[in-house]
Amino acid sequence: MRIVTLSAPDDFDGWREAARGLMSQSVPPDDVVWQVGGETTDLFAAATAPTPAAAGPDAPAASAFKVPRSFIDLGRSAILHRDPERFAMLYTLLDRLRRRPGVMEDHADPLLRRLEGLAKQVRRDIHKMRAFLRFREVADADGGDAEQERYVAWFEPEHHIVRANAAFFVNRFGSMRWSILTPEVSLHWDGSALQEGPGATKADAPQGDPVEEVWKTYYASIFNPARVKVGAMLKEMPRKYWKNMPETALVPDLLATAQKRESGMIEKARTMPGNNSEAAWQALREEALSCTRCHLYKHATQTVFGEGPLHASIMFVGEQPGDQEDLAGHPFVGPAGHLFDRALAEARIDRAQTYVTNAVKHFKFEPRGKRRIHAKPDAGEIEACRWWIEQEQALLRPKVTVALGATAARSLFGKVMTISRERGRPLRLPGDGGDAWITVHPSYLLRLPDEAARSSEYARFVEDLRRIGETAA
Repeated sequence: MRIVTLSAPDDFDGWREAARGLMSQSVPPDDVVWQVGGETTDLFAAATAPTPAAAGPDAPAASAFKVPRSFIDLGRSAILHRDPERFAMLYTLLDRLRRRPGVMEDHADPLLRRLEGLAKQVRRDIHKMRAFLRFREVADADGGDAEQERYVAWFEPEHHIVRANAAFFVNRFGSMRWSILTPEVSLHWDGSALQEGPGATKADAPQGDPVEEVWKTYYASIFNPARVKVGAMLKEMPRKYWKNMPETALVPDLLATAQKRESGMIEKARTMPGNNSEAAWQALREEALSCTRCHLYKHATQTVFGEGPLHASIMFVGEQPGDQEDLAGHPFVGPAGHLFDRALAEARIDRAQTYVTNAVKHFKFEPRGKRRIHAKPDAGEIEACRWWIEQEQALLRPKVTVALGATAARSLFGKVMTISRERGRPLRLPGDGGDAWITVHPSYLLRLPDEAARSSEYARFVEDLRRIGETAA
């Protein structure tokens, strides 16, 4: 049994040198025990005598083999994880790599996948430290009478990432004198040299400084309630980091009042002198253009907001913008929109006198070559966009709201609605939403393969529109 003692839990260079020696002697993974300092990772290791891992100059050498860069990169990250088996797993993978050079390309391999998982968690922890560490100013006499500025931060990493992250903070805050305190190790930068120190406790770090009050005021002033996504925020900024960040003390109240503040923002625009409704609608549209309530904004070209006169008696709600709408920035301008226009004309409804919008404001699609194929919004995406529809309704107060398709009906009623059962009759929207009708979406007619069925369903759609127009007259 070989016992390898590394100097630190993040000692990749030490592990690499030891592994190279063990490989040169063809030592199998099961015959190696890895430990850090005096802490063993094997219950029976204390009963065995330490054996040097590195091979001497006269040791029999196994055949040399090249290690791909991907293995080195993986090892440097994975070894920073707190998993006590990481050293053994890396050595086992190295042993496999000697016998099967292509193992690094086999991402279905359970061991490789597990190590890649460790590396991913480490990279995430490194990012969290960079994003959520906060320096606080303290007075530092520096051995003399004159006080000098110094900044101290407290952070509790999940893994052994502090030394690996040191260069980032030196480069980012090179002109400052700072210390980063963590339970395991501390870093101290004096402007020219970096030193390490023992671990610390949170009590060793300052609890606040005057700059924080200024920052908190600024943070509260720029907080945009229209962009709040609680789930995404908690995923990217877990609550465990909140206690170290001054602005997060404000987050609970800001979240609790987000919808009230957003409604107030629209109401303020509504009560402005002059054309109140127009000003309110412009304020609402401008907020929607930067909406990030769901992930669809990341891939869509732009927000496609509703259009039409604000005194319209009919408000049509479709599913979502299509490919052409996404590029143009206007609703119902693609093939379904052209069919919709023709049906409105036959039903004697002037589209220019109606308000047309969508339940979901961003285009959801699946790329297929150079084409973008429509994908149906899911319940979460519909719910994320529902606030905008409610505000549009509140501004317009249309006599009749029309749901074009199941997605629009779900958005308006807050639940799944069956078109075949509810179609062709007036309904009442929840709350004070007014009257509503449900019919098919024009794109449904375009998808019908049979010409006879398409003609029949189109005629029924026109009849729905005609009755809706009479109701709204």
